[in-house]
Amino acid sequence: MAEEKKQGSQIDIELSEEVADGIYSNLAIISHSNSEFIVDFVKMLPGIPKAKVKSRIILSPQHAKRLLIALSDNIEKFEDNFGPIELHESIPEFPMNFGGPAGEA
Repeated sequence: MAEEKKQGSQIDIELSEEVADGIYSNLAIISHSNSEFIVDFVKMLPGIPKAKVKSRIILSPQHAKRLLIALSDNIEKFEDNFGPIELHESIPEFPMNFGGPAGEA
């Protein structure tokens, strides 16, 4: 297992080999209630009509906003190094609502 230890006010974060391998996702579905945001990471494959949710992350509204800020900061740094990220794909035309208020990703 990979493990990172920090001194002072830093936290000790452990990353298992299984989690470090990651899960591929090419679609995120975001929904929310009054107390949480749910992000479902989905893998869609061409020619296969059924997509599978590969991972679900549940966040408090405060953590969701921190994630938004962190992603924005990292995208800005990425584009500074590698140029603009171009969006070529259109949004899929199938229902994306899993029972709660719908968001977009």
